[in-house]
Amino acid sequence: MPDRRLLADRYRLGELLGTGGMAEVRRATDVVLDRDVAVKLFRTCQDEVDVRRFTNEIRTLATLSHPGLVSVYDADTSGDTPFMVLELVEGRTLRDRIANGPMDVDEVRRLGAALADALSHVHGHGFIHRDVKPSNILLDDDGVPRLADFGLARLADGARLTRADQVVGTAAYLAPEQVRGTEITSAVDVYALGLVLLECLTGHREYEGAEIEAAVARLHRPPVVPADLPFGLTRLLSLMTALSPARRPSARDCADALLDSGPPTRVETVRRPSRGLLVASSAAVLLAAVGTGLVVQNRATPAESAPPVSTSTQPQTVQQTPVPVVEQQPVVEQPVVPTTAAPPPVQQEDRSGKAKPGKKNGKGKGP
Repeated sequence: MPDRRLLADRYRLGELLGTGGMAEVRRATDVVLDRDVAVKLFRTCQDEVDVRRFTNEIRTLATLSHPGLVSVYDADTSGDTPFMVLELVEGRTLRDRIANGPMDVDEVRRLGAALADALSHVHGHGFIHRDVKPSNILLDDDGVPRLADFGLARLADGARLTRADQVVGTAAYLAPEQVRGTEITSAVDVYALGLVLLECLTGHREYEGAEIEAAVARLHRPPVVPADLPFGLTRLLSLMTALSPARRPSARDCADALLDSGPPTRVETVRRPSRGLLVASSAAVLLAAVGTGLVVQNRATPAESAPPVSTSTQPQTVQQTPVPVVEQQPVVEQPVVPTTAAPPPVQQEDRSGKAKPGKKNGKGKGP
């Protein structure tokens, strides 16, 4: 007679590790293989898009195999309680680590190289993650990162899971082309990773504020890179967060560059534009965006990323019409001020809690 306490007559569910609107993640024991796992339980609903995303996450993870990615062990979407079984990572999320303060340059290089290598594997198989952020990066007890939560991932040339006029992702880490609703490529993951690494170095998100303001901020000014970083790292972060996707290096190139430390060089401090100037120049865009009903993830803690770093301390001139991005010899590029055309609404991704899947016998969140 089946044990009613077991999921699929095999997984004994334990403590809750994380929860979200679409699913919850629990620690569990696989009684057949006698090992600890993380089980992501999908909440039954009538939303076909959510069902497709859950199925998409299972298929994506099953296709990929890399030390920097969470592994999927088992899944069943046909029963009353659809679920996915993942490896359990003992440790914490990168967001938890950043909450303790900035990380040193060597630690960020190591972390970034590992994540870039994992993204290179993802991109090499034709997938785009689309939601790279600290809470989706799990750290085991040795500090080794794992990229999790592939619910928003899709093939580079695959069909959308949302309407064509909506943007999916977390506002704090959206690439400029996502905000504008233009073509999405693997460059959006490189942009997000650049912002994540910058956040690791500074200990805070680059753009704070309301969701709409955060989403459009990247179109007005580049992120501010600390003045005391090695020149090579400053240059790399500037390129990774370039306004133009064509200027961003590939994930593979990022991994190689981060492994090559190079000599430290002081760089000039970048002056952060005043909030008043940003609000004034963004007024028309913000008002238009409000009318479109912009929705993003993590409403409680919105923040945003931005274009490449400018080392100039001179005041920036606000353009009234879009200025095309031109490839130049210097690494620095000037921020572009959009017209009053509203960016497409960003769909709220009601995501599951981030459990730490990973090593045996530990705590962690699932993707």
